[in-house]
Amino acid sequence: MAFQILINLIIAVMWMFLSETFTAASFVTGYILGLGLLFLLNRFIPDTFYLKRVYKILMLIMLFIKELIISNIDIVKLVYNPKPEFEPGIFALPTELTSNWEITLLANLITLTPGTLSVAISEDNTHIYIHAMDIDDINDEISSIKDTFEKAIMEVTR
Repeated sequence: MAFQILINLIIAVMWMFLSETFTAASFVTGYILGLGLLFLLNRFIPDTFYLKRVYKILMLIMLFIKELIISNIDIVKLVYNPKPEFEPGIFALPTELTSNWEITLLANLITLTPGTLSVAISEDNTHIYIHAMDIDDINDEISSIKDTFEKAIMEVTR
């Protein structure tokens, strides 16, 4: 991905020099032409087209923002309830993520979402222990994290 971005930037700068206009519009035009060239020559470049991964990263960010807003609303409902009834607890989330970077990203996304906190990671990196403020059903919590954050992280990194 970084190699393709570098090639795209070099094409944009070369376009500026060849057109002899050193403006932002000329750079953007060269960048767009570079995107087109990279897309057309994608089979000669070792990695997949980098805009696909950029799109997946943006979707992960949007997913996090959505989950952040939803969990904030849920926590506000719990806190401002006159008779709060919630069941806090710790559960183990089995994960299919393998690299340290993926596991760290998942643990941080869980911790940054209100109402949940990553407590520990198992020695063999197969489970993340999570404290949740309100657990109705552990299997629902596990499937919701696996279907949202873990799936999106695997789309970005693989």
